[in-house]
Amino acid sequence: MKIQYSNEKNTFNRYFNQLRIQFTYVAAMILLCFGFSAVVIADDFLDPEVAFKVSGKMIEPGVAEINFNIADGYYLYRERFKFASDDAKLGDIVIPKGKVKFDETFQKEVETYRHSLVVKVPVQASGDFTLKVTSQGCADQGLCYPPQEALIKLSIADAPAKPDVANTVSDHSADTEIHSVSAALKSGKLIVILPLFLLLGLGLSFTPCVLPMVPILSFIIVGEGTSVRRSRGFLLSLVYSLGMALVYTALGIGAGLVGEGLAATLQNPWVLGTFALLMVVLSLSMFGVYQLQVPAALQTKLTVASEGQRNGKLFGVFVMGAISALIVGPCVAAPLAGALVYISQTRDVVVGGFALFAMAIGMSVPLLLVGLSAGSLLPRAGAWMESIKRFFGVLMLAMALWMVSPVIPVWVQMIAWAVLLLGYAIFLLFLHKGNLYSKGFAVIFAVLGLIQLVGVLTGGRDVFAPLSHLTGSEKHGVTFTRVRSVAELDAALAQSKGKPALLDFYADWCVSCKEMEKLTFTDDKVKAKMDQMLLLQVDVTANNADDKALLKRFGLFGPPGIIFFNQRGEEITGGRVIGYQNAEKFLKSITAFEASR
Repeated sequence: MKIQYSNEKNTFNRYFNQLRIQFTYVAAMILLCFGFSAVVIADDFLDPEVAFKVSGKMIEPGVAEINFNIADGYYLYRERFKFASDDAKLGDIVIPKGKVKFDETFQKEVETYRHSLVVKVPVQASGDFTLKVTSQGCADQGLCYPPQEALIKLSIADAPAKPDVANTVSDHSADTEIHSVSAALKSGKLIVILPLFLLLGLGLSFTPCVLPMVPILSFIIVGEGTSVRRSRGFLLSLVYSLGMALVYTALGIGAGLVGEGLAATLQNPWVLGTFALLMVVLSLSMFGVYQLQVPAALQTKLTVASEGQRNGKLFGVFVMGAISALIVGPCVAAPLAGALVYISQTRDVVVGGFALFAMAIGMSVPLLLVGLSAGSLLPRAGAWMESIKRFFGVLMLAMALWMVSPVIPVWVQMIAWAVLLLGYAIFLLFLHKGNLYSKGFAVIFAVLGLIQLVGVLTGGRDVFAPLSHLTGSEKHGVTFTRVRSVAELDAALAQSKGKPALLDFYADWCVSCKEMEKLTFTDDKVKAKMDQMLLLQVDVTANNADDKALLKRFGLFGPPGIIFFNQRGEEITGGRVIGYQNAEKFLKSITAFEASR
């Protein structure tokens, strides 16, 4: 029995060993298969450092730019971004909006980014610092990576001395006009720049800065007499426009190279008074006081065959256009600001000059149309021509008054308008043998003049609404605190008590500033938004050293310009308003500013 038991035991052990060997073989095969599959799967996905490349640099003092380069087939989550630093203070970080998608992993809608992402980080540091950037992303094939942390070493000393063109004069992202201007100028392609600035100039041609040139040109065409041809009218308007465009371009190039608005220097009582006096002298010829004619000596020098007198007239028209550039120069709009900053940063006067010239030609389109239609719109003979000439004489006097209005008190302006309107009304009613239509216009002018007179005598101080203080319809804008220097501005921002701030650049000679003051800042919705902010204003009318220092600090060439600051007194990058904005558009700018704080 014992031997038999031993044999059975050996048989059992033999079978058990064989089973164990087979099991080990199967397990090894299974593990091998799974291991091979794991290697294959791992090889299908990129390392997180390759799938999500992170880099950073200082783009201007106080602003770091973090770039995410995302491989195809991968994406990052907006809500997973974190920015921190142990040796620097970070400001409010604005992350651009991503693309919303339904994520199967989290079973909810999330914002994601593909291909690339740029995040600007406001930073305060005294020297070198390390920025910790945390992000998390996934692959389209289903793999989700754990949060990744990148350490980026930066230095304040590496920041460019001057801000980038696009950041210096950029309006908010809701308005892409300046971005397009900056991108076009940076490309250096005139085939792109010239049509763009021509269109931008055409848009500016209907602003109050350009429209006053229409009566000046009309006066020139009327001065030709009763036989103005369409071709002659167009030639006069073309020469006038070229004079304006060339001087406008020269002023712009000079301002860009010098780094400040030369037009502001020209807006003083002596220059404006001289130009206004010229308008008065020219208007006298429309009233028959003298005959406007180029001096004989100058005619002789300019004579070419039988066209000498006409050439002399063209030279005078060109000079008039050059002087008229003073009207357009003070109007700082977004395209002009972009071109001036481009010139100041790159010193490229060729590209910048062509851009300014194209914009000036665009602004001249209404003038060219006036000249082209002269033959059909102006009467050719008879008493009508004399009436038209006197009417343009009144327009020239109105132009003279409009030119000096920035440097004279409002009550003086109102009295001057009353005298001009009532004087012309009296002429039409009693001294002019006109028809019923002229008498009707006389009554209108008389009423307008009386309104100005009653307004100024009763304490009104608004040329455009002289009786608003009597009717109760007078709209009051917001109240600004004036700052006169960089030191006063810094002190005001430091004492803002945690409120966001708005800094407005203003000048008495700035037409767009007056529009903002009368039309935008008086809107109830705009006032409600602005009442929640610290409102600061810089008056650069005098254009003194402090004014220039404030303009230079923000890279501005003149008003209007509005800068937004957060609660810590830091400027909101990309939140500037350059040029005139109506109430609706300005509300969008404020709303965007509030969202970025």
